[in-house]
Formats: sequence, C-alpha cells, structure tokens
Amino acid sequence: MATFVLIPGAGCDSWYWQPLTAELRERGHDAVSVDLPAEDDTAGLAEYADAVVEQIGDRTGLIVVAHSFGGFTGPLVCERLPVDVLVMLTAMVPSPGEAPGEWSAATGHDQAIREAAGRDGTPEEDHGFDPTYYHDVPAHLAAEMQKHPRGQSETPGKEPWPLPSWPRVPTEFLLCRRDRLFPATFMRRVVRERLGIVPDEIDGGHMVMLSRPAELADRLVAYQRRHQPATGNGSAM
Repeated sequence: MATFVLIPGAGCDSWYWQPLTAELRERGHDAVSVDLPAEDDTAGLAEYADAVVEQIGDRTGLIVVAHSFGGFTGPLVCERLPVDVLVMLTAMVPSPGEAPGEWSAATGHDQAIREAAGRDGTPEEDHGFDPTYYHDVPAHLAAEMQKHPRGQSETPGKEPWPLPSWPRVPTEFLLCRRDRLFPATFMRRVVRERLGIVPDEIDGGHMVMLSRPAELADRLVAYQRRHQPATGNGSAM
C-alpha cells in the first residue's frame, strides 16, 4: 500500500482532493490531503514543507503529488523524507534561487496565455464559474468548491526557492491537455527545459482532480507501480 501525499495549489484547501482521495482508497491505497498555511503571512516555503511533513506523520511508501503552486513545495518535502516518487501535476517547476513570484516572467507564462487565447479564442463561462479553472468540472463540484475559499498570502511568492538542484527522487510530470492556466504547449517546453524529461499527458483542465478523478487515480497508481522496486529516495532523473 502506498501513501499518496496530495499538496494543493495556491489558495486551496484539502477539500478539492476528496474525489481523488476516494478513488485512491478504492484502489487500496492511503491518501493524505494536505492543508497549507496559505493565509498566514508569517509562513513561507519552509513552513509549507513543515506543514506537509507534519501531516504525513509516520506514514511510509510516499508518493508526493504536487499540484500547480504546490510544485514549489513538493520537492522540498522530498529533501526531508524518503519519497518513492514525486509527481508534478500541471505544476510550476522551480529553478534554484527563483521566487514563485518570478516564475511567470522567467518562463514566459504570460505570453503563453496570450498565445493560447489567440489560438483557442476567449473561454466562455460554461456554468457561471471561473472558466480558467472550472470549464470542465461538473457544476455541482464547482459549486461546492466555492464553499471552501482560502486566501493566499504573498509571503511564499517572494522567497527564493532554496534547493541548489532538483532532489534525487524519481520524478514524473503529468500535464493536462485542456489546461487554460498552464497551456499544454507551454508546459511541454517548461518541463523539457527545467526537468529534462518528456511529460505525460491527460485530458482535462487545471482542476483535473475534480473533472477526472478516476482517470487521474489510475495514472498515479501506475506511477507508483512503475517505481515500486525503489525504496526511499531513488536515483536522479
């Protein structure tokens, strides 16, 4: 049995992982849906990693899944605990010394958004919720998500990412082909340039854990099985 550690993106609580958590448990695994101190102006990236480590406790067989802004926290956890696999789920990929607030300019994210809008047209309001995030999420789940608002402190966005290099842990990247926040063409380039790997791909938008939880669970379990022979921190990518 593996333990999937689910790290949320900016301004999100653990609720949005619930459909995926249920799917992982149906497949015989444990899941820890992490809450980060997102609204705490005294909490930076180190405190985010502390929160993840504390909520993991003494669990083992760790598969860390970092979503979106969680990409700045997931690798820090891998330096603190023995992790079998790090899965970057349509996540920001940091470089040493780069603050999250610098990531967009450094990667050309704003330009990528403009180019994607030019190709695909302006997203329509599909069911009254922010189409950047919820265009393919069932309406009842998008509505429930609105009941779990979280603020997001600017503090971690100002802190340089502290690792001198990527952690020595097997890393998988899963991008979402219909992601309107991190367009697929953009993410393919970022992953190639920063991780030196070819990302896997899944249909769905940025909140794929709500729109396709069963398919996502299958992908995550496949990664766990792929790296199952490894124990603790594996070799570099």
